[in-house]
Amino acid sequence: PDQALERIALDERSALVVLAHDPKIDDPALTAALGSDAFYIGALGGRKTRRTRRQRLIEAGFSAEAVDRIHSPVGLSIGARTPAEIALSILAQIIDVIRNPGASPLAR
Repeated sequence: PDQALERIALDERSALVVLAHDPKIDDPALTAALGSDAFYIGALGGRKTRRTRRQRLIEAGFSAEAVDRIHSPVGLSIGARTPAEIALSILAQIIDVIRNPGASPLAR
């Protein structure tokens, strides 16, 4: 992932989703995304994971407002269970962000 992020310039047309559940993999990608104009940043994780991730990123120097750009839990709440359903819920949320910029997210 680190090498890919060095080669890919994230911009206002970029969506980035981390799915590894491993801070060693996810945090560098989130750091790159938060430092970019990516229109969508998503991350898997339950409440505890979100809380510890938020704390790590704030301690790394990101503002709370910047960290709030991360959609987590990622995807719309459609009761997804299978990998295909989870992927569909993530894409649906990305489409929602594209079509309804600035609106309250459907997922909660």
